[in-house]
Amino acid sequence: MNTYQLTYAQRLCSDKASNTIADQLISLAVVEIFLGITAFLGNAPIQVALHKESSLHPPTKLLLRTLSASDLCVALIVEPLFAAFLLSLVKERWNICHSIVNTAFPIGFFFSVVSFLILTVISVDRLLALLLGLRYRQVVTLKRTWVTVITICVLSIIPSTMYFWNENISKWCGIIVTSLGLLISAFSYTKIFLRLRHHQSQIQDHQQQPSLTGQLNIARYKNAVYSALWLQLILVVCYLPYGIIVQVLSMIQEFSSTMYLAAYIALTLGFLNSSLNPILYCWKIREVRQAVKDTVRHML
Repeated sequence: MNTYQLTYAQRLCSDKASNTIADQLISLAVVEIFLGITAFLGNAPIQVALHKESSLHPPTKLLLRTLSASDLCVALIVEPLFAAFLLSLVKERWNICHSIVNTAFPIGFFFSVVSFLILTVISVDRLLALLLGLRYRQVVTLKRTWVTVITICVLSIIPSTMYFWNENISKWCGIIVTSLGLLISAFSYTKIFLRLRHHQSQIQDHQQQPSLTGQLNIARYKNAVYSALWLQLILVVCYLPYGIIVQVLSMIQEFSSTMYLAAYIALTLGFLNSSLNPILYCWKIREVRQAVKDTVRHML
């Protein structure tokens, strides 16, 4: 039977996927456990801090909490499963390997889609804040944001569960969602920066000095935009190598151990995103940074 005719679990749980790379798989499992611990230690305080933080706009806080919760679930569920999968390859426990793959892939896919769509919504949210102005808080309410988050979670279940019926459909759903999300985010940020540039040009043409309040609002808005953009870019950078490798492997009938190892390393890089996001929250969002400091100080 050709490799491309096998199921996802059959392709991964075989001698070809682990032959000659046992030491590398053990090292990757250790790295994965370490990343799971750092992602948990990073996102748990973020959850507590965002719960206590009151200065952030509630819909924005809800989106950040959902993104952090997704990373926390990756740390607690997906990364330990991936480490166990790597060790099952080394020990050649194929039944355990099949069970882990059939469990970890849909769950990991679900949380990846949720994170990606939440970041897409954040980009749209930042655009609405600019376009609506004073009407923003009336239009973007906490209730509507909750509806959006729940809708994203429900929609993310569809491509994840498609894995059990048809792996190709699941893969193409992921490609479509990713492409649409990138297009929407790119449009939102392009529109934002063009609008800000036009606003700056108007001020210069009229040789007017904006008020101190206006300057502070613009500076705070730009900081929020750059924070969201950083989160989006880091996610793309972390998951892009894995996406490219998966597409390359899908066109190859026979895989070597080196190809499998490259895919595992790329996936580990994708999981690194869950450890990096808390650092970005504290680095780019002043309110979160202060709340985390207070939380850690209280805990210690």
